[in-house]
Amino acid sequence: MSSPESAPGRQTAVVDADGDQPVELSFARGLPLTRAAIAFARSHHAGQRRAADGASFLVHPLEVASLLDRSNYPDHVVAAAILHDTLEDTDVERSELEARFGSAVAELVALVSDDPAIADEEQRKDRVRERVRRAGGYAPVVYAADKVSKVRELRTLIARGLPEQEASIRRRRYQKSLAMLERAIPGSRVVELLRFELEALDRLPPQPTEA
Repeated sequence: MSSPESAPGRQTAVVDADGDQPVELSFARGLPLTRAAIAFARSHHAGQRRAADGASFLVHPLEVASLLDRSNYPDHVVAAAILHDTLEDTDVERSELEARFGSAVAELVALVSDDPAIADEEQRKDRVRERVRRAGGYAPVVYAADKVSKVRELRTLIARGLPEQEASIRRRRYQKSLAMLERAIPGSRVVELLRFELEALDRLPPQPTEA
């Protein structure tokens, strides 16, 4: 499958990220499925906050989706990025995603979601990574964009005092993800960005701020 990585810019779209003032976005206009996914995700992630900075949780899936849109992935892939945490972090069921957004979107979201039946966290992460590798198609790039956003969040968490042991565990997981992705989708711009974020984190690490 080819990787669409250059497209003309789109005009601004508007979304109310957390029930307050509208936020200007620059990627969702002209993507009807993505716009519907934003409204759906906003409703189901309402009240959730990111641990890294206290921002609306919706910032994370919006960032993931924007990364894919900027590389010219199609509407249903960008929509899946918006929805990628709904199965893990809300009460949404796969059947509802399929009914509202179609089987392709629901399948992508399911492929990148942790299996709650696996109790051990490391095993859950390993299982998702292997599932994505086996699935191929668009699943690896959605997974990669999620990891780019997560490494950026990790930098903020470290600056805010995340214990070194926990930071090291997360870095090792992201390095394993990078190794898989470089084999699965070599040359991907999103994977190259993930490599940069990890290299920058290791070689130019943040310093924890004073309490």
